[in-house]
Amino acid sequence: MLALSSSLLIIIINLSASGTNVFRFFLKFFLVMVALFVLELTPPGQKYVVEPLTSGLAQASAFFIQLFGRELAVQGIVMVDRLTGFAVQIAAGCNGIEAMILLVAAIVAFPAPWRYRLVGLVFGLVSVQALNLVRIVSLFYLGIWHKPSFEWAHLYIWQALIMLDTLLVWMLWIRYIPKTRKPDGDSKPPAGGASLAAG
Repeated sequence: MLALSSSLLIIIINLSASGTNVFRFFLKFFLVMVALFVLELTPPGQKYVVEPLTSGLAQASAFFIQLFGRELAVQGIVMVDRLTGFAVQIAAGCNGIEAMILLVAAIVAFPAPWRYRLVGLVFGLVSVQALNLVRIVSLFYLGIWHKPSFEWAHLYIWQALIMLDTLLVWMLWIRYIPKTRKPDGDSKPPAGGASLAAG
């Protein structure tokens, strides 16, 4: 609860500093977020987005785990260590989709040129899934070595880190959005070449 309150405070400070209408941002953010969560839960969303992404994440995680010397059996979204029998299932909430939805909603709701939004979306989604990949691989090894630590890290540490990564990516993206230029008329003297200060 404290982490959520701190995140909201940081977001409001950043919005105010950038001159963004806070109410309009949160309204757009909420609408986009709800729409994406509803789409995620629909059968087409599950079939064409959630399931392929989760299976791909399992395959990518297994690749890196085996690269470090473990032998795995992978069945869909389940990875089983052949030596110890320890198994990890990448279920809902562990595939990073919720964090991706929040990031997409925050970027779409923020007033910025669409080309910068697209750059932010690509960079942000890759960043979230890269960290999520590190999370799955590290939790797999932690589960093999010390199961109580696995449960604690899974439920508390990594959940917070994924959300923090989402917030940091969004804040970095805001920082690199070019400032809106003032109209040319603000920097030029009035017609006829006279200056207002010339009196």
